[in-house]
Amino acid sequence: MRNLILKAFAVLLLTAGVAMAQSTISTLRPTPPTEDEAPPPMRPITDTNIREPRNYPEQPPLIPHDIENYEVSANFNKCLSCHARAATGQSQAPMVSVTHYIDRHGQVLAQVSPRRFFCTQCHVPQRPDEPSVANTFIDVDTLLTMPDE
Repeated sequence: MRNLILKAFAVLLLTAGVAMAQSTISTLRPTPPTEDEAPPPMRPITDTNIREPRNYPEQPPLIPHDIENYEVSANFNKCLSCHARAATGQSQAPMVSVTHYIDRHGQVLAQVSPRRFFCTQCHVPQRPDEPSVANTFIDVDTLLTMPDE
């Protein structure tokens, strides 16, 4: 009987918690999802071929050029036509990191590892967009130069 009462109380608490969480969740949508609204137009990709600074260690570099019609599939990767180790002499593009040639077992491969083959899982083109939500991120260099409070 006691276990039954405890289970009922736990279900009651869980239900109340879910109801409270649903009432406080905010959204980035300007209108309810039931109303049709045209999305804002996408801004053009920054195509400067200038490397953007990274905001934190191990941040994947941004892609500084348009990749609109690039094929990246299980059979072909357009990015590697310029960024593969063998192609960088001709293209003058930066070579993909040596970490992309290491498989999940720590073995160094002659080709890019299959787990690193789909570039746009980590790397994205830069767009001159404003953040959708407020951002208080401070990069590590700024943090190190801030005076102690």
